[in-house]
Amino acid sequence: MIPNGYLIFEDESFLDSTVAKMNALRKNGQFCDVRLQVCGHELMAHRAVLACCSPYLFEIFNSDLEPHGISHVKFEDLDPEAVEILLNYAYTAQLKADKELVKEVYSAAKRLKMDRVKQICGDYLLSKMDSQSAISYRNFASCMGDARLLGKIDSYIQEHLLEVSEQEDFLKLPRLKLEVVLDDNLTLPSNGKLYSKVIGWVQRSLWENGEPLERLMEEVQTLYYSADHKLLDGSLLDGQAEVFCTEDDHIQFVQKKPPRENVYRQLSTSSSSSLSPGSAKQSYKQEWKYIASEKTTNSTYLCLAVLNGMLCVIFLHGRSSPQASPSTTPCLTKSLSFESQPLEEEQDKLLAPMHYARSGLGTAPLNGRLIAAGGYNREECLRTVECYDLKTDSWTFIAPMRTPRARFQMAVLMGQLYVMGGSNGHSDELSCGETYKPNADEWSQVPELRTNRCNAGVCSLNNKLFVVGGSDPCGQKGLKNCDVFDPVSKAWTSCAPLNIRRHQAAVCELDGFMYVIGGAESWNCLNSVERYNPENNTWTLIAPMNIARRGAGVAVYEHKLFVVGGFDGSHALRCVEVYDPSRNEWRMLGSMNSPRSNAGAAVLGDMIYAVGGFDGNDFLNSIEAYNPKTDEWSPCADVSNNS
Repeated sequence: MIPNGYLIFEDESFLDSTVAKMNALRKNGQFCDVRLQVCGHELMAHRAVLACCSPYLFEIFNSDLEPHGISHVKFEDLDPEAVEILLNYAYTAQLKADKELVKEVYSAAKRLKMDRVKQICGDYLLSKMDSQSAISYRNFASCMGDARLLGKIDSYIQEHLLEVSEQEDFLKLPRLKLEVVLDDNLTLPSNGKLYSKVIGWVQRSLWENGEPLERLMEEVQTLYYSADHKLLDGSLLDGQAEVFCTEDDHIQFVQKKPPRENVYRQLSTSSSSSLSPGSAKQSYKQEWKYIASEKTTNSTYLCLAVLNGMLCVIFLHGRSSPQASPSTTPCLTKSLSFESQPLEEEQDKLLAPMHYARSGLGTAPLNGRLIAAGGYNREECLRTVECYDLKTDSWTFIAPMRTPRARFQMAVLMGQLYVMGGSNGHSDELSCGETYKPNADEWSQVPELRTNRCNAGVCSLNNKLFVVGGSDPCGQKGLKNCDVFDPVSKAWTSCAPLNIRRHQAAVCELDGFMYVIGGAESWNCLNSVERYNPENNTWTLIAPMNIARRGAGVAVYEHKLFVVGGFDGSHALRCVEVYDPSRNEWRMLGSMNSPRSNAGAAVLGDMIYAVGGFDGNDFLNSIEAYNPKTDEWSPCADVSNNS
């Protein structure tokens, strides 16, 4: 065909013929200008072809001081056959590898930064995985640092733990044997919550006693599960140390004497910092993770977990105490509001808890009620949504979200709830969003964000939805991005970026301005605050908070901002502060009864409510209320009468 006088011809066989000829030239060593030396084997190739397929080699060739000579690249730790397979792929786009070589091809692709090949090899391994190979494949994925592969393997193990536990690789794993003595009338908590306590106890043992993990595995360890739901042993009797688990599954230690806050701040800002039991020398970044567990009998549990970077089996047996609570059990501090009150009276007066413990949840007031959506609780990300009625002090369920999600915020726009992004517990970030119509009691999708992100702030302003900051695709750095959604045109646009990168910041609207409060830049918690003026599309830094914090809740009451809880890099926080825009100043208020990071905050009536979160040890389903007239927080239902 010759339209407009141009000759157009497509040779369908040209590409196939050309790549085949180029590969033949490579194998014959013709016109080659790069020599790969792989464990004593020499492979010739063309640098332009390899540079197009391997970002790693592109960087090497791009920095070569003699670009017209023959480049020499040496690899002492790769399999020559695997590299040859990758060279064939680079020239022909065909990946052909014997099943015994797939792991070696994956490893070589990782080194050469050939991500597509990594993914294909990983998917192949997953397709071949069974209960016999699951542990071997997990060790490989862990060694490669492949979070996607690890997540899928762990999901398989969770569903097939009993079959996996019968295999030879599983039986060879190091094992920790625990005997747990239960206080009177107590039962062990659910598997996920139980093993978060076990991990905390192991961490504490390493920290306080300076014992290597292997020493704990030499004999059965006897623990005590107390009436206040703590997993204890003799190491806590002197009251010298406590363990704090963060909702990110990073375990942090607090030594009461002397304070170590400076050490924690260094840890939170440096990936190379370290802290060790007794000597502060062991790697702080070693992985601690609960993977899967099964209740094998009424009182016996089997668990697979990663302890200090080591894949381990935990066997746990619970038994009732043959006597009253041991006199050696440490007396743990209780909230002042509970002192000298009988337990039954406490339970009668407590504000009704949510049905699910939730951290990283979305909260918002809607039609006079408080909505709590999603979040996570160590075991899973949630899609359930609960509604709190102040008049009846009760929680009921409304329609669940379409997608499980946590690490997100929720806003009300034109009478509807909006949630955007977050994490579903499998992929790091989501781009999807949804809106809830209260009249229909249903959620529907909204157009996706232009970038996947979690830990972003969400706020309604001038009848539009703003999504501010959040985590980058690796989850390590904050973002400056600010995107705007118009519910009428259903379109996303951009507005001015933040001055400072932030994730896990608190975001809200007050008197026609949007405020972004605290958060973190990388791991460094921030006390800085920015205000957005929609009239001139500018962000301005205003007075900083007194306390740097990420994962705080925020609520607006009587033209002031109330910021509650959060995490300062070392502790979940109880402290609360208020911002007065007329004075451009922050001041401290009465503290909450419970520390809460990644909690929700909302105003109902004349009270400010803090909902859920993480207290440093446990995920919370409790709520408490703040009375601005008395500057007091209470977990009790009768506070609503103080109006």
